[in-house]
Amino acid sequence: MLRAGLALLAVVGVMLGSLSASGQDGASGINEATSKVTSYFDAGCDLMYAIGAVLGLIGAIKVYSKWNAGEPDTSKVAAAWFGSCVFLVVVATVLKSFFGI
Repeated sequence: MLRAGLALLAVVGVMLGSLSASGQDGASGINEATSKVTSYFDAGCDLMYAIGAVLGLIGAIKVYSKWNAGEPDTSKVAAAWFGSCVFLVVVATVLKSFFGI
């Protein structure tokens, strides 16, 4: 029983010693994560612009079909589609300026 306790204590001591020896301040990891996020940011903004363009085309087709059918809520649907496209563009632009990229 005493041997098992000593062995367990030795294992815990070795583990704690290895943890403290390999511990770092984390600044290098944070800097690496920052550089990776900023490298993907432009591609993400371009993707948001592309999604906005596709939504704009879909919205234009839906609004045109409602307008041709003479439906009374055409202006409400047009405002909703236009607002969603503007929202995507504004979000991408604001995020770029917020993060200084």
